[in-house]
Amino acid sequence: MANVTDLQTKYSKLAQEYSKLRAQNQVLKKGVVDEQANSASFKEQLKQRDQSLRKQEQEMDSLSFRNQQLAKRVELLQEELASKADSPSQHGLETQSVFDEDLQKKIEENERLHIQFYEADEQHRRQEAELMTRLQELEKESEQHQAVVDGLTAKYMETIGRLQSDKARLEVKAQTLEREAKECRMRTEECQQQLRRCQSELNRQVKQSSSVIQEKVPFNDTKFGDYNSLNVPPHNRRHQLKARDLSGQALSFIQDLVAALLNFHSYTEQRVHIYPLDSSIELISPLNQKFSQYLHENAAYVRPLEDSCLQLHQSITEDTVTVLETVVKLKSFADNFSSYTHFLQKILPYQLKSLEEECDTPLCTAALTAKNQELQSDMKRVTSVFEKLQSYIYLLALPSVRQDAMPQSSTSAVFTQLAACLHSLHDAIKEMSKHYNQKAGLEQDLPTITQKLCTTTECLLGSLGSLTSSTGKIATFFSNNLDFFTSSGYSPRGSTVPLNPLQAESMLANKKKAAAYIHAIKKARPQSVPYKEALSNRRILTSSTESREGLTQQVHQSQEKIARLEQEKEHWLLEAQLGKVRLEKENQRIADLETQLAAALGGSPYSQPAAASTLAQSHEETEKEQKPAGRETTLCTSLVGMLCTTPTVEHMGDEESREQLIKTHYMARVGELTTQLQISDSKAVHFHSECRALAKRLAIAEKSRETLTEEVKLANQNITRLQDELATTKRSYEDQLSMMSDHLCSMNETLSKQREEIDTLKLGSKGNAKKNKGR
Repeated sequence: MANVTDLQTKYSKLAQEYSKLRAQNQVLKKGVVDEQANSASFKEQLKQRDQSLRKQEQEMDSLSFRNQQLAKRVELLQEELASKADSPSQHGLETQSVFDEDLQKKIEENERLHIQFYEADEQHRRQEAELMTRLQELEKESEQHQAVVDGLTAKYMETIGRLQSDKARLEVKAQTLEREAKECRMRTEECQQQLRRCQSELNRQVKQSSSVIQEKVPFNDTKFGDYNSLNVPPHNRRHQLKARDLSGQALSFIQDLVAALLNFHSYTEQRVHIYPLDSSIELISPLNQKFSQYLHENAAYVRPLEDSCLQLHQSITEDTVTVLETVVKLKSFADNFSSYTHFLQKILPYQLKSLEEECDTPLCTAALTAKNQELQSDMKRVTSVFEKLQSYIYLLALPSVRQDAMPQSSTSAVFTQLAACLHSLHDAIKEMSKHYNQKAGLEQDLPTITQKLCTTTECLLGSLGSLTSSTGKIATFFSNNLDFFTSSGYSPRGSTVPLNPLQAESMLANKKKAAAYIHAIKKARPQSVPYKEALSNRRILTSSTESREGLTQQVHQSQEKIARLEQEKEHWLLEAQLGKVRLEKENQRIADLETQLAAALGGSPYSQPAAASTLAQSHEETEKEQKPAGRETTLCTSLVGMLCTTPTVEHMGDEESREQLIKTHYMARVGELTTQLQISDSKAVHFHSECRALAKRLAIAEKSRETLTEEVKLANQNITRLQDELATTKRSYEDQLSMMSDHLCSMNETLSKQREEIDTLKLGSKGNAKKNKGR
């Protein structure tokens, strides 16, 4: 829409520019034709001048030829005279005189001809210079006209190119709009189908609701006004929030007004003590004393305005129903405003008399007296405006006290008059502030003015400025929100009777009970799993149970095998330790036997092998002797492949070493089990934290699901709104397409006319250029 509007404005501007250029083209064409006519006339004059110049040149040639003939003849005559000079005679003298006269005539004629020739030459040169100058001027003008024509031609060609490009772009735009229009038609059909479905669904719901109402509702209390007034009206949360916001703004404005009034009355009291008599030096008049006493009590009348307005603001909450019948705190504000108005009426005579005393002072000038009289009229006007405000505020507070105190139709008129009265108050205080400023300027010129009075006057003027600003803000605020104040607000469905205070109180109690009942019966729905997901989970659970049982059996078997291997490992470790001990003992015994043998043989080195062999034989014999004696031998194979035979009798001597080895082994085993227990505890803590994280993620997913549901609702609402906008856009596009087609037709006609005019101008300019070249 915005692009089409821009194109329309652009084409309107182009059409205006084209009409201007066309008018300028007509003027330029007329100028070119006039210049061509002037150029033709100048060329004709130049041709005539050339012809006269040629004639004069021919005459000059003939004169020069005759001059040459005369010169030759004079030479001949001089020669003859020179030849005849020797024989002078009478006849010669006569002839000489004739020749002299003839010569004199020829000389005079020659001089005259020379003069004529010189004048003609000068005139010819002058005319030639004038004609050349004129020709140069004409050529310059012709070049300028040609440049203008070329510029206009280029401009026209550029305009034509731009218009052609705009035309192409508009054609593309028109095609795009046609496609969009087709898409809009398709969407419109879909929307119409959805609308028909929605209408059928709504009709079904209406029928179902009507049947439910007829079957299930035995008593319809909306038919009776008294019963219907007790029904809870539809809660307009936006209306309540707006009322809460406006009451807060009004409270801030009232606070500013209260502060300004307190300052105004306090500084007025200070001024009464300073002017016209200073109470620190001499006693002031009884009138001003009484006036000062009354002004000193201003806080008792002004402060309750702020307190009652604060209570009114606190009584308006989001859960209440705010209408004139339910705003009970407005009555206390009206009472406090009435008491302040009575206070103003009480101090008004004292204000007027105090100003009269200022006028009676000896130094009071006529201008100052006039300003005091204007201030008296301003104070009367302000007091009367406050009285009007009191009446309107009291009228607005009546519906919360007594039913049918004010007709509902009169509410809007009261609010309107209240807004006008607030503007009147602002104007009156503004006038009073202006007159006080003028009065302060006049008092500056008095000789008895003191610094204390100047300071008090400045503070008084500041308070008046604050009072003017606050009243202006209140008047503007009330006028801007007058539509909200005069709106109907709340009322039960189907009821035109306003609420009375008792019904409003009962209605609010019923509303609280209904909210508590709904909150009590509202329970969260249990979470459920979809059927398909439950089936898939059951299959997974069954398969995992079967696999878990198989894995459990494998684990038990593996644990049993590991326990058996551990027992074997412990047994073989003990055997290895015992074998090592036996080996050490045997080595010790062999060493002892070798030392004993060496001592017995007397320490001969050559006898040691024999002794060793003898010792070995004796050892073998001893073993042979032990075997028949019935002693048992044990075969011990260690992990390193050691093989030894030890008698079981030696096992009894190794109980302490065996006990120590067993204790060491079991302590190591206890350490390993402790490590495994710690690892299991850490895994359990890890799984617990992971479960908590999964629970949090589940809660977050639930919240996101709720938000997505709300977004789906909003998207459906946006779809409905976009369908409406689509219908309006479709209608506007169709109108714009028809307008654009008409505009394109008119533009094609103007382009064809413009091309014809440019072609004619080109042909005319080419013809003129050819004529100029031929000349």
